Amino acid sequence: MLSKNKIKLITSLSQKKFRDETGFFVAEGTKLVLDLITVFPCSLLVATLGWLKENEFSNADEVVEADENDIRKISNQKSPQGVLAVFKKPEYSWSQEDLFHKLSLALDEVQDPGNLGTIIRIADWFGISDIFCSENSADVYNPKTVQATMGALARVHIHTVNLVKFLEECQSNIPVYGTFMDGENIYEKELSKTGIIVMGNEGNGISTEIEKLVTERLLIPNFPAGQDTSESLNVGVATALVCAEFRRRM
Repeated sequence: MLSKNKIKLITSLSQKKFRDETGFFVAEGTKLVLDLITVFPCSLLVATLGWLKENEFSNADEVVEADENDIRKISNQKSPQGVLAVFKKPEYSWSQEDLFHKLSLALDEVQDPGNLGTIIRIADWFGISDIFCSENSADVYNPKTVQATMGALARVHIHTVNLVKFLEECQSNIPVYGTFMDGENIYEKELSKTGIIVMGNEGNGISTEIEKLVTERLLIPNFPAGQDTSESLNVGVATALVCAEFRRRM
């Protein structure tokens, strides 16, 4: 039975304040829950009887059977899929030396949870295992972000850092890339196999403070050159284009 206390806990996790206090976050949907339950400790799994009969899983501390009406009460989705799980937020470590041997992403105040989730999914697709988010970026464990990752959160490690300090420590040893209107054409510029790619805020791009720490300025050109087009690209789309070009060179 889904008790009032469990309902209260689950619904409270839609707010960052309570996610931070408890160290828990919520994931919904069959694929997402089954992807995450193999990686993150699962404190509570709530599902319909039909879902429990159809799916195999392990590592859940507590399993509660609930009917569809109860699932709707605790769901953030318009069309719940019959399963919801409460997971413990992970804590990841990283070393600067490790970054010297791979490609990573850094996000400078990406605000939209959906954009953040999409970028995590893009990183997973292109084999990028670490994303470093500024302290003012959207919360990775926001239900909308978690949903948008489509399970990529199980494979991509998210680190919240003081981005200025982080890049100051890295820039002397590894290239730091960023996209700007006055950058060099990404399709013509030589790109390294390792480095940090900085993506900026949806409205303002890369901040002035972070811009000073970028060592390689890139431009994603529009086509044909000189023709009026859209003013800018969505940050998720821009991330996909940049990552694809780096991986194409490998």
